[in-house]
Amino acid sequence: MNHHLPRSSAHMLMLGFLFTCITMMWFSFSVPTFQVNSLSFPVTAPCANKTPTRQKKSSFSKSEHCVPKVNIMFLKTHKAASSTVLNIILRYGEKNGLKFALPNGQNDFSYPDTFRRVYVKDYKPGACFNVICNHMRFNAPEVEALLPSDTFFFTILRDPALVFESSFHYYKRVIPLTWRIHGEDKLMDFLNEPQLHFDSNGFNSFYLKNIHFFDLGFDNTLEPEDPLVDRAIRAIAERFQFVMIAEHFEESLILLKDALCWQMDDLLFFNMNTRRPTSVSQLTPELRAKAREWNGVDWKLYRYFNATLWAKVNAYGRKRMEQEVQKLRQKNSKMAALCISGGMAVEDQNIRDLSMRPWQPVGESSILGYNMKSNIEQPFRDICRKMLTPEIQYLTDLGVETWAESGQEKQILTRSPVLCSTRATPADRQSCFLLQN
Repeated sequence: MNHHLPRSSAHMLMLGFLFTCITMMWFSFSVPTFQVNSLSFPVTAPCANKTPTRQKKSSFSKSEHCVPKVNIMFLKTHKAASSTVLNIILRYGEKNGLKFALPNGQNDFSYPDTFRRVYVKDYKPGACFNVICNHMRFNAPEVEALLPSDTFFFTILRDPALVFESSFHYYKRVIPLTWRIHGEDKLMDFLNEPQLHFDSNGFNSFYLKNIHFFDLGFDNTLEPEDPLVDRAIRAIAERFQFVMIAEHFEESLILLKDALCWQMDDLLFFNMNTRRPTSVSQLTPELRAKAREWNGVDWKLYRYFNATLWAKVNAYGRKRMEQEVQKLRQKNSKMAALCISGGMAVEDQNIRDLSMRPWQPVGESSILGYNMKSNIEQPFRDICRKMLTPEIQYLTDLGVETWAESGQEKQILTRSPVLCSTRATPADRQSCFLLQN
């Protein structure tokens, strides 16, 4: 008996097999790769014990007890005062001639893709850096491969109810899931029935649920009771030497100063990337509770590290902490009086120097910026300008060719071709059309 298929059937099977292989390869290149359920951060740092030449030229004052740390990894989380921390780090690194691992052609490392070394500007195998601090989706082995073994890892968290409120409004024009909510208060409608409006596979959906857990490289769709969440939190606590809390920003900075052996002047700051008060939704206690419940994993993460922060404050000394915070506030007030015209942040259209206007959400101008005084004495002009410079412009000054504001929508589309692909749902293709037009 002849068990062979007819020649035409065999050809059809072969063609079908090849088509399937090609389709799978295309799909793998077109969809961002996510680090899901990674529950440990293995230490693999090929550049351990290497000290970049520029670090040796730094002029740090050694105290009797500690030496300032110069190898720093800051995981810049979303909507958690991280732009303010970024400005502090950029100034410190620039002042001391540190070598930055900077993003290539934008202000983040191809977020929301999981971080890879090749996303670093001018990366070459074996390259070693002092500082990495821009937005990324954390991937410990790839990050560690760029940094010396003594690098200090830290990040910042914020109450997830406030993070959700800010993220919902800031990114609403680039999250198609929110476009289908027709009520006057979309935020309230979403929180009243989140499962009705949320799809974990939706374009940019990660902005709407457990965004900090996602930033840290984990699966943001897990439930708080899942054992994987506790394991992830333990892994984060082991990898990051310090986690700041945005609601206790000044206390966090004092503890950071102590951990890094920096000086008070290294920590001076002006609030960056703040929103116009009228653009902020005031959450009722009920909505705040619903937002925390919806972002239950981030809420669990936040409570854990808020407790560790206050354990560190107690060890530092409450009275001593109050005194140090007061010193920081006094120095910040003096710098504001020296640098800021009018003493406060202003609306985007009221910023006189166009080069100092901050990046705005697509289709809005809700982010405040600063006017610098014109009569600042020469020794202070440079530091004032750096403290007031928005993130995009600062990165440009450091040599990153960031994408222009006029290309924001195009940038959003090129980061996720799935939205406009032939495999997209009809709703997503409509979203693609709206973004392109």
